[in-house]
Amino acid sequence: MPPCPDRVDVTDLFDFPLDEPAPAPEPTRRILTVSELTRGVRSLLESKYAELWVEGEISNARLWKTGHLYFTLKDGSAQLKAVMFRSALRLQRFRPADGQHVIARGRLSVYEPKGEYQIVCEHLEPHGLGALQLAFDQLRQQLDREGLFKEDRKRPLPTLPRKIGVVTSLDGAAVRDIINVLSRRYPNVHVVIGPTRVQGEGAAAEIVHSLQALGQVPGIDVVIVGRGGGSIEDLWAFNEESVARAIAEMPVPVISAVGHESDFTISDFVADVRAPTPSAAAELVVAQKDEFTARILRLSERLRAAVRDGLQQRRTTIHRLETRPGLAGWPARLALRGRQVDELSHRLTRSTRRSLGARERQIHEWRLRLEALDLGRRLARVRTRLTEARGGLAAGGRATHRAREARVRVAVGRLESLSPLAVLARGYAVCWDEEQKQIIRDAATVSPGQQVHVKLDRGSLDCEVKKAE
Repeated sequence: MPPCPDRVDVTDLFDFPLDEPAPAPEPTRRILTVSELTRGVRSLLESKYAELWVEGEISNARLWKTGHLYFTLKDGSAQLKAVMFRSALRLQRFRPADGQHVIARGRLSVYEPKGEYQIVCEHLEPHGLGALQLAFDQLRQQLDREGLFKEDRKRPLPTLPRKIGVVTSLDGAAVRDIINVLSRRYPNVHVVIGPTRVQGEGAAAEIVHSLQALGQVPGIDVVIVGRGGGSIEDLWAFNEESVARAIAEMPVPVISAVGHESDFTISDFVADVRAPTPSAAAELVVAQKDEFTARILRLSERLRAAVRDGLQQRRTTIHRLETRPGLAGWPARLALRGRQVDELSHRLTRSTRRSLGARERQIHEWRLRLEALDLGRRLARVRTRLTEARGGLAAGGRATHRAREARVRVAVGRLESLSPLAVLARGYAVCWDEEQKQIIRDAATVSPGQQVHVKLDRGSLDCEVKKAE
């Protein structure tokens, strides 16, 4: 077999020039699934629009049970799906609602199950109005609809509070101002302080805790809650819904003293009384005491004046009566009447003593007579006679009983000898008619077939007459 030539590459056969060009190779197709394409679009959007700000109006806002908020941002010609997860929504100062014009900060993403692109919002702020102011207005309207601001639920301050609760910071000037006013105008009052932070994260929860703790202290008559002035951010803890509801649930009146006179918070509307400053709150607490003390002083002065006027009128009346002619010699007549009264008293005393002496002598005589009777010996003789009579009565009773028994035995013997039952015991019988109403003595009175009753010594027989002779 001749040797095999070297292998020739197929492509070499097409290196020679031909009349017609070789056909171009077909392009390779890359087929993507819907999920792969959606993930690719999402990656592009999230990388290109990792953070952006979008302005629009909220519509179709829905809060799901999971705590996530789904809504749509729209303007005059377009709309964009949006979502705010629960973790971000919890940090919002106001509540997003339909119709609000907002600026949203977030990132673009794609919701793969529906193939929709959406913005995942991390922060919302009102357009043209501060978020804090909007949140303040929303909460005030909500609590007002619930009736927490009504005047008929406001309680009056106590007249003389013995124990006052204060909810504020120990580091602020408010607590010093309150204590200074109370110690100067009401030094004997008992102050219970619920220390708390009044601004910053978690301050609202501490305020609520202090209010609830003071509400359980026995004897608390009124509570002051407040702090000094500051910005709306500094005072925001007193605009929280939890603080407002804690104030409304307090069992005693509450005075809200937050900020300066121009500052208003939600706690001011819910509290029973609003004070412009903490010092003014302390003055309101003791104002009732000052008014009460002043009223007591005024009444005391009026009472003294009335007593003085009454005494003066009576002195004038006595002097006028003494100068009348008909009352001349009245002291002498009065002294004479006094002498007569003394004589009558002396005579009454002597008569009473004589009567008591006679009664004592009569009682002594009666005592002697009783002792002469010597009732003890007489009772002993009577007791002996009773004992003898009792013995004779018992003997007579026994003799009578024996005589009666003997007579009964004789009578029983005679009865037994005459008793028809004894005759029956000797073998005789008694024949009665069927109804046991009549004894049959003659056989002629009975006819065959008639029923009769026969009494024996032991038992009885019901018989039918076969023959009568």
